[in-house]
Parts: sequence; C-alpha cells; structure tokens
Amino acid sequence: MSNDATGRQSPAGRWPILIGQAVIALVGLYALLGSLGLGLWSDLGPGAGFFPAVLGIFLMVLVVLWFLQERARPTGEAAGESFDRAQIAAVILSMVILAAALPFLGFQLSVFAFLMYHLGFRARIKWVRAVVISLCGSVGVFYLFTTVLHISLPVATVPPLSMIGL
Repeated sequence: MSNDATGRQSPAGRWPILIGQAVIALVGLYALLGSLGLGLWSDLGPGAGFFPAVLGIFLMVLVVLWFLQERARPTGEAAGESFDRAQIAAVILSMVILAAALPFLGFQLSVFAFLMYHLGFRARIKWVRAVVISLCGSVGVFYLFTTVLHISLPVATVPPLSMIGL
C-alpha cells in the first residue's frame, strides 16, 4: 500500500486493476455463455438470452478498452488513484435494497427511488434535472420494455400501488 496525494492509502501497482478487469471479463463471459442457452431470438422478437448476450459482449469490450487504456498510462500514475469506500458501499447497499423492493414496489417506483437517491443525494444534481432523469429511467424504460419490446418487468404487488397501475 502507498499513500496518494490526499494521504489515503491506495493499492500499490496495477494488480488490483488487473484483477478487477479479469473479474469483470469473467462476468461478461458468464453472461454471454449463459444467455446462449436461453435463445437469442424468438418468433415474437428478442428472446430471453438477447439482452444478457448484448450486455456480456458489452462488458467484455469495455474491459478490453479499459485494459488498453491502462497499458497506455505511465506506471507511476496508477498509484495516485484511490477508492471511495463510502461510495462503493452506498451503491452496493442501494442495489440490494432495489432488488428487495422490486417484487413489492414494482420496477417504476423502485428504480425511480434508486435513481433519485443516486442523482439527487449522492451526485447532488439539481432536483428538477434529477426528477426528469429518474422519470425517464424508470417510467420511460418501463414503457419501452413493456410496450415496444414486449418484455415484462416487475409491477407492484402492494394493493394501493397495484390498483393505480404501478
């Protein structure tokens, strides 16, 4: 471990970055291989494996680009990076809460709250912009998937929310 300019300790060398790249590449490969068994296309449109395959390929391409970018960076520059553990913990915890809330609150309300938390509180984006982005990311994506792509997303099971169509 070495100290960076802010006095925080950061991992020495490039090994943590290479390990992170390998883990993400393996996740992408797992998603791609797992999606092939689900079928990429059906008579009605994209099959169950289409989006996982696209995301797996996308992850692997991004890892290759990240690897090339890290190779182009001088050796001493990587040591200046530090990890914000509070940010990492906030993202992981909020994703766990999102996964737990989806079956009860549905996609629209859960993702709206998730995005508002990260945009409004964590990133401190102006509220009007955060609300617009959160609405597009929750309600807009919900209708894109359900209406255009005919892919069902979770809806609310809590009676007052399910009665109003959330």
